[in-house]
Amino acid sequence: MPSITVSELEYAPPASDSLFFDISFGIAPGDRAALVGANGVGKSTILRILSGELIPDEGEFAVGGTMLTMTQDVGMSRPDSTIRDMLLEVALPELRTAGRKMIAAEEAMLDGSDDGMAFAEAITEWGDLGGYELESQWAAAVERSIKSSVEDLNTRRIGDLSGGERKRLVLDLLFNSTADVLLLDEPDNYLDIPTRVWLENQLAASDKTILMVSHDRSLLERCANKIVVIEGSGCWVHGGSYATFPDARAQRQRLLGNALKRWNDEERRLYAHMKVMKARAAQNFKNATKANAAETRWEKFVAAGPPPPPVNDQNIHVNLRGADSARRVLVLKDVSVADLFFPFSDEVHFGERVGLIGPNGTGKTHLLRALAGETSPDLGSIRLGPRTSIGTFTQINDRPDFLGRDAVDIVRDRVPDDEQAMKRLARYGLGNNARQEFETMSGGQKARLEILCLELEGHNVLLLDEPTDNLDIESSEALELALDGFQGTVIAVSHDRTFLARLDRFVMINDDGDVYSLPDFEIAMAALSKPNNVSSLKFAKKLTR
Repeated sequence: MPSITVSELEYAPPASDSLFFDISFGIAPGDRAALVGANGVGKSTILRILSGELIPDEGEFAVGGTMLTMTQDVGMSRPDSTIRDMLLEVALPELRTAGRKMIAAEEAMLDGSDDGMAFAEAITEWGDLGGYELESQWAAAVERSIKSSVEDLNTRRIGDLSGGERKRLVLDLLFNSTADVLLLDEPDNYLDIPTRVWLENQLAASDKTILMVSHDRSLLERCANKIVVIEGSGCWVHGGSYATFPDARAQRQRLLGNALKRWNDEERRLYAHMKVMKARAAQNFKNATKANAAETRWEKFVAAGPPPPPVNDQNIHVNLRGADSARRVLVLKDVSVADLFFPFSDEVHFGERVGLIGPNGTGKTHLLRALAGETSPDLGSIRLGPRTSIGTFTQINDRPDFLGRDAVDIVRDRVPDDEQAMKRLARYGLGNNARQEFETMSGGQKARLEILCLELEGHNVLLLDEPTDNLDIESSEALELALDGFQGTVIAVSHDRTFLARLDRFVMINDDGDVYSLPDFEIAMAALSKPNNVSSLKFAKKLTR
């Protein structure tokens, strides 16, 4: 039966302490389960263990049926490779191996290092395993997922596709595959809202067993029927949707009782874990190091005395202060960027929260970069109001000035001393990452650090490109709360519907290049559901001539 069983899983990255231990849960056939937890607790690592990419230090797991995996950065790391290369990465293992062998043999034949016999054998193996049927599936998925014409998967580069097109293409293949089990790491990242709705429909209709990592609260509420929560060093399971999860977690915390009971429960768990490891060490001396580590962990715990609750909330505190500026913050006059949309005019006033929305590839990020002054519009002009200070957040945390530097050094540039830098990092849940280089951080940790720097720089206009994409849910909520109290102006590109619901008004660019002003969230969502017929909506105002 297509199911997932995990028992007492433990993993420590090389030269590091355990990332987690005592991870146990089960996913029944047909379940759509979500792994949730703070950035850096090991959600993606668990998926990598289940896929066979990583080997756990302890514990067991079993996956019933055939399995396919989509990584968080699928198609992003090698933009110069071909679409065929990307699609092979999400094929069943035997087809993946045969496909790579066929490509290598083809290259050898073309460069003259082989006479073609190896290529003939590779093609035969590819066909025998069902490779030609898979190519037909690829062609159908490409037709459904990619806007532009694709004549040859073997030569078309991944970099020619948007991030959303890459994700949509891979997801289409996975849902239409013969796999029984799907592991999906951040499947919603880079997807626009219409495609996220498509993903939700695919999840709801699928009879596959699915385990996914996602921070999209709307998607989790609508699709997940089981929540596996990674907290502390272990986990627990909520057997319902995310809509009921916050109340369930609050109830769980209440049932844990007072601090002494919580401490006693944790002490007994650590003691039992230590005894198990000691027993294993007695049978196999190779386990002695892990047994000693378990004993040290228990002894340190006991020596520290009764602690706070075993599952501490992150308490991320974002304090975006801002400052006053002129009433007219930005004035756009007949602006067009890279021929992606028709020239339009608009004004942004102090204190507004404006959402830039629309399908992928319509120019939202290009417009945001022009507003930031990073590029110039091809047509028209953008004028900043007096006393305007702009801070930007990049979707992919593209900060060359941060590379090769520790988090504390980056923050130290913006505060008086190391002590203040450490306090700020701790307030963002980054205290333990103070000496970690920026490029080795998780996507969520990078995002938090970038937002902290925005806070310390004290801008009164924030241009945010997908600010919640890599943030865990608690961090997203902390950012939203901070933006509510921010004394300044916010312009954000986002496909996070929970985030967008807190903004004041919206500017939408559709596939035809038309630009519309939409006065509230409900009208904006209605416009996205029929982007080529926005003019029919009441209160939708066309900004292009």
